[in-house]
Amino acid sequence: MIAGNTRFTAAQRLLHWSMALCIIAMFFIGVGMVSSVMPKYVPLLATHKTLGLAILALALVRLAVRARSGAPPLPADLPAPMRLAAELSHYGLYALMFALPLLGWAMLSAGAYPVVLYGGIRLPAIVPQSEVLHTLLWNAHYYLAFAFFALVLTHVAAALFHALVRRDGVFEAMAPIGSRIGAAPGTDSDAGHAATRKA
Repeated sequence: MIAGNTRFTAAQRLLHWSMALCIIAMFFIGVGMVSSVMPKYVPLLATHKTLGLAILALALVRLAVRARSGAPPLPADLPAPMRLAAELSHYGLYALMFALPLLGWAMLSAGAYPVVLYGGIRLPAIVPQSEVLHTLLWNAHYYLAFAFFALVLTHVAAALFHALVRRDGVFEAMAPIGSRIGAAPGTDSDAGHAATRKA
């Protein structure tokens, strides 16, 4: 990224907020699947599969854009524990954005369930059929989904902390449009310390 730039690129912000919408939708769909029975379960499952693969594809694109465009630096005065937490949380988010869709795909493959997306697109099995493996993958997918939900809530809380308490420009760096939410009084909205590694 060009030196002095305090915001993520437009492409990075678009990818971030598009994925945020997909992930929020996935949480609601997941809750709906747990509490639903036929016939509502079937369309919810199809949506869950399709969104999961869309998140996987977007995560790949996002990593490629990140490698090309980089990221604004974290604020110089950010305490070391908070800096470390930011780094680790983003590694965790990326890992789970890849792991959960792949685990779901593998789980269905192991259970000999068809992986059919909207539009009738059928994906191939990626692991051999196995009842034991299916159970292990189901448990991993289930519990990691809760971990992902907790990590997303932590991410949102951190963004609000930067926007409303520290007011150091971190939130503003990934804001979809220009805003003064993350800027300290009397500072330019794109100046000073800018951003988090959200991309």
